[in-house]
Amino acid sequence: MIYYIYAEEDKAYLETVKTFLVKETVTYISFTSLGEIDLSRVSHLLVTGCIEEIKMLMSIAHQNNLPLGIIPRPTQKELIRTFALKTKTEDAVEQALKLSEKMIDLLYCNGSIVIQEVVVGDAPPLDQFDTTLEGKTFLDRIKLFWSIIKKVKTLKHTQMKITDAKDKVINLSAVGAVGLEYNNATFAAKLITSQLSGNDGRFSLVVLSPASIVQYVGYLFSSLVSHWTPKALPRSVGYIRSSKITIESKVPLKVLIDSSTVQQTPVELEVKQSALALSVGDGFWEKRSKEYSTKDSIKVDHLPSAEENTDHLNKSIPLFSHASQSQYTTLFKNLREESRLRSSYMILLILATMIATFGLFINSSSVVIGAMLLAPLMQPIVSLSMGVLRQDSDLELNGAKTIAIGVIAVLATAAIIAFFTPIERLTSEMAGRLSPTILDLFVAIVSGVAAAYAKSNEKILGSLAGVAIAVALVPPLAVAGIGLGWVDWHMFGTAFLLFITNLVGIVLAAALTFVILGFSPLHVAKKGILIWMVIVTIVAIPLYSSFNKMQEDIRVQTILSNLAFSVGGNDVKLLHIELVHRKNVNEVRCEVLATGILTKEEKLRLKEVIEKSIGKKVEVIATFRYRL
Repeated sequence: MIYYIYAEEDKAYLETVKTFLVKETVTYISFTSLGEIDLSRVSHLLVTGCIEEIKMLMSIAHQNNLPLGIIPRPTQKELIRTFALKTKTEDAVEQALKLSEKMIDLLYCNGSIVIQEVVVGDAPPLDQFDTTLEGKTFLDRIKLFWSIIKKVKTLKHTQMKITDAKDKVINLSAVGAVGLEYNNATFAAKLITSQLSGNDGRFSLVVLSPASIVQYVGYLFSSLVSHWTPKALPRSVGYIRSSKITIESKVPLKVLIDSSTVQQTPVELEVKQSALALSVGDGFWEKRSKEYSTKDSIKVDHLPSAEENTDHLNKSIPLFSHASQSQYTTLFKNLREESRLRSSYMILLILATMIATFGLFINSSSVVIGAMLLAPLMQPIVSLSMGVLRQDSDLELNGAKTIAIGVIAVLATAAIIAFFTPIERLTSEMAGRLSPTILDLFVAIVSGVAAAYAKSNEKILGSLAGVAIAVALVPPLAVAGIGLGWVDWHMFGTAFLLFITNLVGIVLAAALTFVILGFSPLHVAKKGILIWMVIVTIVAIPLYSSFNKMQEDIRVQTILSNLAFSVGGNDVKLLHIELVHRKNVNEVRCEVLATGILTKEEKLRLKEVIEKSIGKKVEVIATFRYRL
C-alpha cells in the first residue's frame, strides 16, 4: 500500500496532487497522525513537507527499508536541484511513484540526517547556494561581495581536531567547514564536484581557512563577482573525504544542519552507504563526476596548521598571510649569514668590479653582464631590507656595514684601474649609467620585489641571477669609481646616484614584499617602511628632474628629426641627433644632409632655424654630408 505523508500547511497543494493519484491506492496521512501508520502494510512512501519533515520520513524509510518518493513544493528549489526532482506537479508525482533502481547514501550528523549541508562555524560563501546569484546583475553581485567583505573582521580562526574513519588525526586552524554528501549546487560542492558521488560510502568536508584577507578576498571575488568556479582548489580552501569524521574545536563552534537544526561542536559525521531507495531524477546520477574515487582523500597541507598559526590568526584574519615557522627559520638563517662580511664576499666583489671596469673601458656589454652575475652585492641588501622590516638591529647593522665596505671596495678598485689605464674616453657603456631617471627607480623596485620573492622560495633561488642582471648594482658603482680616477665629479655624482637609486628601491620593495609574504606583521614593519619611503622620496626628486629632461630631449629630437627646410636653395635634413648637457651649455650634435655645400652665412641660418624650432639657445655641432 502507498502512504502519502503531508504537512498540514500543504492541504491545498495536496488537492492538486490527488488529481494525479486517482489510479493508485493511496492512504493520505498528515504528519500529526504519523504514529498511526502500520509500517508492515507499507509498500511505498510519498512525502510533501518542509526539509525537517522530509528528513523524518527519510529516517523511517531507512530504518524500515522502504522506498520513498518526494513530491516537492514548487518553492523548494534547492531540494529540487539536489535530487533532480521534477518541477511540474504531474511529472513530480510520476517520478515519486517510480521505484529507484539505485540506493543513495545518507549522511548523519550526531544522529540527524543531512540533506543539504552541515556548517561548522562560519564558512561564507561555501555554505550558500549559487542560486543566490541567479538573475543578479553585476552591480548586485558587487553588493553581495561587499556584504561578505564587511563580515571578514568577525571571522576568527579556531583550532580544529579532525579525526577520520581510519583514526587519522588532522590538526587545523580554520574559521569553518561545510560537510556535504550530494552535488547540491552550493559553492562548496562546486569546488569539489569530482569528489561527490551520492552512493560511494564517502562524504566531503570542505574546510575554509584563509591565511589572509587578500587571499580570501581573491576567492570571494572570483566566486561572487565573476561567477567563476576555480579549476584548482583556492589557497584558502581544503577538503577531507571519508566515511566518518569527528570534529572537535578548542572553542565551541555553532553547528547548523540544513540551515535549521543548531548544535555545537564536537560533532560526528557519518555516511550510511546505500541506505535509502529514494526516487531521484536521472540528473542526480548524471551530476556525479566520472572521475570520482571510492577511496578516502585529504587535501589540507596548504592550510594553516593549528600549532603554528592559531595564535596569529585567532584575533582576526590579517591583511597578508603569515609565514610558517619553517619558512622563518630557513630564510632568517640565510639572511643572517649573508649579512656578515666574509672574505669570499670581498674577493668576489673585487673580481666582479675588475671585470666590470675593464668591460666598461672596452665597451663590451657581455663582459659587464658577466660582472653583474658574479657580484654578490644583492645579498646584504636583501638582508638589510629584512632588518629594516623586523626592526632587527643586528641584521640591519651587519647588512649596512657589509654594503658600505663593499661600496668603498668597488669605488677604490675602479678608481685605481681608471687612474692607471692610459685611456680617458667615455664609452657608450659608461654613458648609459650617467643619466638616471625615475624609470630606473621603478626598475629597482620591481627588482626588489623579485629578489625578496626569490629569496623566500628555495625552489626559485636561481632566479636571483636574473634579478642581478636587471638591476645592475656593480656597473654604476664602477662608473662612479672611474669618475673618481678621472677626477670627474659630475660623472661620479650621476653614476653614484644610479647606485643609490637601485639600493633604496630594492630595500623598500623587498621589505614590502616580505610583509606581503607574511614575514612581519604590519605594526612592526610600518616604522622601517615609512623611513625608507621618505628616503626613496628624497632620491626620487633629482630622478624626476632627470626624467623631465629626458622627455624634453625626446621632444627636441622628434622636432628636429621631422625638420626639413631649404637654406640658400639647398634642401636640408637633420640625422642622428644627440643632445649633450654640460654645466652651462646645451649641445645639439647631428649630421646635416644637404643637396649642396653651405656657406658660413647659411650655416648660421641653419643654427637659427634649429633654435627657433626647439625654442631655446643651443650650441650646434654638425657633421655635413652632401647628396650628389
